[in-house]
Amino acid sequence: MSTLDDQHYIRLIIQGDSNSFAVLVNRYKDMIFSLALKMVKNREEAEEVAQDTFIKIYTSLSKFKGDSKFSTWIYKIAYNTCLDRLKKNRKEENNISIDEFSAHLIKTMDNALSVLEEKERKQTIQKCLNLLPGDENFLLTLFYFDDQSLEEIGKIMNISANNAKVKLFRSRQKLAVILKKQLEPEIVAYYERER
Repeated sequence: MSTLDDQHYIRLIIQGDSNSFAVLVNRYKDMIFSLALKMVKNREEAEEVAQDTFIKIYTSLSKFKGDSKFSTWIYKIAYNTCLDRLKKNRKEENNISIDEFSAHLIKTMDNALSVLEEKERKQTIQKCLNLLPGDENFLLTLFYFDDQSLEEIGKIMNISANNAKVKLFRSRQKLAVILKKQLEPEIVAYYERER
């Protein structure tokens, strides 16, 4: 999935070979759908957002200059399409006060996570990520699961790399609070089973 391959298909599409767009759709459809699902938190809405994203990509493909990775450019379009959908729906988000956070919670969270099996850990983290507002879930996913740099995240979200770093820090704090609340009952149950 190299940039050179993407550029080849982009050139073909711009020259009128619309069938080549299917290659890019197949290459990026799972990535865009999973990111949309994390933000809008509804499967049907995520499918519509993914379709809208690909329409926007197709119609503005000639605007892609190649000064960033094609995947970064696509992420940005997907992110903005999700934001538009969220604004349109005006869904209430689950906000957690940062005041509830303290450094102690990180240690508790780390200790609690070490007790869980690897599979349970991933499921719990994903469940907790889904409790975050869409943009924070998206940000953490980009950074930790999709290995995007702060600079790339800044481009995608139309913010500076420093602002992305601050938002990432705050999102991690909120995730720590959620994890603590979710894991405490599991830890109590685990220790009661061990007795």
